[in-house]
Amino acid sequence: MFRNARFYSFDNDWPETEALLSAELTKAAFTPCGPLIERSSGWISVDGNADGSLSRRVNGADLIRLRSQSRILPGSAINEALEARIADFRARMQEEPGRREKRRLKAETRDELLSKALLKSDKLWGYVDPVTKTIVIDVAQPAAAERFLRYLRMTFGELEIRPLKFAQPLEQLLTRIFLGDAPERFALGRECRMQDCVDAGSTVRWADFDLADQTIRTHVADGMRLTHLGIQYDNMLSCVLDENGVLSKIRFIGMDDDAEEQNTDPLGQLDTRFVLLTGTLRRLLTDLRKLLGGSN
Repeated sequence: MFRNARFYSFDNDWPETEALLSAELTKAAFTPCGPLIERSSGWISVDGNADGSLSRRVNGADLIRLRSQSRILPGSAINEALEARIADFRARMQEEPGRREKRRLKAETRDELLSKALLKSDKLWGYVDPVTKTIVIDVAQPAAAERFLRYLRMTFGELEIRPLKFAQPLEQLLTRIFLGDAPERFALGRECRMQDCVDAGSTVRWADFDLADQTIRTHVADGMRLTHLGIQYDNMLSCVLDENGVLSKIRFIGMDDDAEEQNTDPLGQLDTRFVLLTGTLRRLLTDLRKLLGGSN
């Protein structure tokens, strides 16, 4: 379901019911790009039904989904078509177009091509846990997360959102797990990334390795620090945890993706996976807060 998890916290009040939340999200519901619109974003139903609710509350958390649609119009295509327009202008007017005329021709060219450009969409999952005042977004890149948060703020006005920060550096916990002193419910995975403490551009990565091997551990003793570490949590969740608290490569151990795809009740399957996700991440965050002295 979620392959990544970026965590944010907020202090504001939150709609008390799924119906109230869906009504709020409707204010910024998705509408497709018009002929001269380069990009459009908004909230869509979580079950893929055009008439469905824009949120789904399960296990006390609200699942929501943002869709962004954009027109594919490379700058090189505009420039090539613009050259033809400028050549036509020279032939008709027997003179070079001025700066203002070139701007006008470029705007005309862009508008003409934009209406014919192909469309592409991306859809971002996220959920809000009102009990813990936490927002979780399934994105790998910070820019995509900011787009998701920007539309949340547009929808709810003065929504005060900040990245979830722990009181103590997460790097200390990563090192502890890596060196074989994992706390209860945590176990070492098979992937890590390190960075030189002096030269930040110097990094090394191991994937699908036995990280307990002494030759790998020696790198930390020799002055490198962990930035990413593969872990297993509670014998259920496998992921890579980085120094900023971001999860990637999320996988639930023992879950069969093929069996999920064949399920005849997709909404029921969605609910089941969402309950598993939210319950596990709540426990993980609770343990991280205890181990790292709390969070903001």
